[in-house]
This record gives sequence, structure tokens and C-alpha cells, in this order.
Amino acid sequence: MTIITKRRSFLTGSIAASAAALLPLTVKAEAADKIQWSKTYDVVVVGSGGAGLSAGVAAAQNGASTVILEKMDIVGGNTRITGGAFNAVDPVEQEKKGIKDSVELHAEQTLKAGDYRGNPELVREFTKRAPEALQWLKDCGVVFLPGVYQVYGGLHPRAHSSTKPFGLGYIEALENKCKELNVPILLNMKVVRLVREGNLSGRVIGVEVQTKRGRTQYIRALKGVVLASGGFSANPQARALHDPRLFDLPTTNHKGATGDLIAPAQDISAEVVGMDYIQLLPGGATTGRFIGMVSPVESVIFVNKNGDRFVAEDKRRDVIADAILGSPTKVVFGIRDADGYTAMNKGATKAFNGAFEIGDAFKADTLDELAAKLQIPAENLKKAVETYNKAVDEKKDPLGRDPKMLIHKIEKGPFYAGRLTMAVHHTMGGVAINSHAQVMDRRGQPIPGLYAAGEVSGGVHGTNRVGGNAVAEIFTIGKMAGENAAKN
Repeated sequence: MTIITKRRSFLTGSIAASAAALLPLTVKAEAADKIQWSKTYDVVVVGSGGAGLSAGVAAAQNGASTVILEKMDIVGGNTRITGGAFNAVDPVEQEKKGIKDSVELHAEQTLKAGDYRGNPELVREFTKRAPEALQWLKDCGVVFLPGVYQVYGGLHPRAHSSTKPFGLGYIEALENKCKELNVPILLNMKVVRLVREGNLSGRVIGVEVQTKRGRTQYIRALKGVVLASGGFSANPQARALHDPRLFDLPTTNHKGATGDLIAPAQDISAEVVGMDYIQLLPGGATTGRFIGMVSPVESVIFVNKNGDRFVAEDKRRDVIADAILGSPTKVVFGIRDADGYTAMNKGATKAFNGAFEIGDAFKADTLDELAAKLQIPAENLKKAVETYNKAVDEKKDPLGRDPKMLIHKIEKGPFYAGRLTMAVHHTMGGVAINSHAQVMDRRGQPIPGLYAAGEVSGGVHGTNRVGGNAVAEIFTIGKMAGENAAKN
């Protein structure tokens, strides 16, 4: 868990609200044997982000009649607004740049970065199957840019991005695939309860849904239910229930990321893991929203309000978060030159360009002019850049940046800066799953008919998520969940 240096105080009412946030919903529960089912499918998927769409498509490809239920009025969840970096070993693209990699190294870095609190079997299955999921996405119509890069917090250059900004390339391709496979995506359908044959025993056989107009429907699943409903980064009360220090931070997530299905899963005996492992990410200082800037790592440096570099930019995300929160005013600046600006992917560039309007993005022809706009000492900024450029020449950074990330000098105008602070970005905890994406109960046994993928689940990332692993995880494990639910 990222350590935040200043504790925040709350009124008693706020703490009570926090405690209530993830408690079971009060739902009038019809006995399973008396339910009048509105519709019946082989597989019911809850959530239409990357994990849900992957599960829906994979289930249909394996012969299952499938429906996707989405509580919001738009498809895509957090995946629609993600930076889009997908970590996967890719010998063809990596060898072009002289990069050595393996699924074993990817697994070891993932486990180590999470302080070995991730489930080793699950992590190894994820990293082994990520390249397969990457190719599957291509087969589904996602077009990727050539090459690989190291995303912020990614620890190794193995990230891939689609040609479209943010996560739109993924969402649009899989949404089209759902149409091709006759998988309906029903919007404004909020799942409030998972129906199990017995409250704590038997199969999960369907879900209870509240429509936009407040009507109750029951949708039956003959083979399985896949939870892909997301985490709780946009739920301050839920965050505070697990770590009271995070109550008043902004978030990079969409407003629907409230963790609604974790408690209903617990109601039918699902175990949860790692709920207090919550990751922060540099977002725009005004809103906390993603403004690009931080990736690719090879072409950015961070400076504080004094104009000084203060952290190796390629370190773990929690290490960088602690450094930013420990800096003066907890606001820092990402600095790029013209080539570094060009190196950002389409989504990052679009987000960064939008940040000019709110005063979180800056551009200047010289470092002196940029320092004046940032209101930081020009001599310190120029010294920080000069020292960094020397480190690129010598392949030795005084702050410990890895030599493979010392390849791009900051020297070509115009120069760019993003004003950054920390925002809640990812909740690593959720319902426990095994390496088949089955949800586990409190006794360590799979709950028949219940699967999960994406941020609603826990056990992959441990205490700290490697950058680029979340996008890879949602599609890799989402695909796995859909396949296994269909095959039952």
C-alpha cells in the first residue's frame, strides 16, 4: 500500500458512511426455487469494460448463448478511458529493439513488484497467456501500433498500444465482435444480487437486476455468471473503509467504478483479498484526471517545485507515489522535449492537449520560458535537465534510473510540462479467484458457476500493480473467464 504522509481526519458521520459502503445491500431476496426468470442464457456477464467484453466474446466463441449487463448508460467502463498499455512478451517486436524478455521474467517482476502478495499460480497463468490474448485481440479487430515501450511503472519495455486513443481501440473492436456473435449488451441494468441455489451452497444460477426505472428482473445463467464489474476507486466511502487516508483524494476512474458487486459476492460466501492495496497515479493537479505525460518513461523526467529531479522515473508506482507525496506541495511537473511529446501515444497526447485548457499542461520554446510558466527556478530546471542528459551519455543516473531507460535526451524545443499530483487509480483487491478465473469461497473452494475478471477480482497484483498489467489482465483473464464459464 502506498504510504501517504499526512493522515486525514473525518467527522464521525463520514466514518460511519465508510463502514456502510461495502456492507451487503438490503435487497428483498426471493428464494432461488421460487424465482420467475425474465430471461435465460448460458452465460451472464456483469460489466462491459475490457474484462466483460472479453468474457462475453470468448463465451460466445465457445458456443454459449451470452448476455452482457451494464449498469451505466455507455459501454466500456474504465477501459474506455484507460491509457491503453498492454503488457505482453512479444519476441518479434522486442527483438527489433534488442530487448530480452520472457514470460518467466514478466511473472517474476509482477510478483516482486507486488511484494510477493499476488497469487503465484494466478500470476504465472496470466503472464503465460497474455501473448495469446494479445493475438486474440488482433484477431478480434484491434489494430496495434508497431513496437513496444515501457509504460510508467511498467518496469520493462513490453507494452503495446492500439492505434486509437485511450482504450477505444479495444472497446470498439470487441463491441463490434459482440454484434457479430449476437451477444446483447444491455445498458442501465444494475445487478444487485447473485442468486445461488442455497445462500452459501450450490451453484450460482443467475442474477437479480434493477432497471433504470426501478423494476426488478431475474436473469438466469445455465452455465455461469462472470463478474467483470470493476473496482472501487471512485467510491470514497469504500476506499476509506479499507484505508481512511484515501477519503478525499481525486480519482482517475469513471464515476461508475464503485465496487458494487463485491459485497453481493461476499453475501454468497466469496472470499476477498488485498482490499487495502490501493494504487495512486499522477494525474492533473486540478482534477486528478489522466493527462498523459508520464509514458513512455524513456522520454520524461519529474521535477518538484524547486526545479529539482527527486526520483528515478522508472521505479515502481508506489515508490514514485511516495516521492511525489513527500515533495513540496505534493505537486510536481513532468518534463518532455519535442521528441518526447511526439513519443506519447494518441490517448496520452489527446489527454495532455486537453489539459492546456485547465492549466495543467504547458508549452514553451525554451527551458527558461517553461520555468517561468511553471513558477519554478529556471537555473534549477536547466541544471536538472543538464544532469539528466549527462546521465544519458554516461548510462549512469545519480538517482538510479535503469540504463535501458537512459536513451532519450531532453534537448529539442519546444518543451512541454504537465502539472501532476496523486490520484486514486486502481484497487488491487477484490474477490479471490484461482488460475481458472473461478471465484473462491471462504474455505478456499471454487463457487460453482461463478467467475470473475478485471478489477472486481484480486490476487494478481499484490501490493503494487505494474504499469501495463491491468489492461493485459482484463483481456487475458476476461477471455479465460468467458471460455471456462462456457465450457463449465
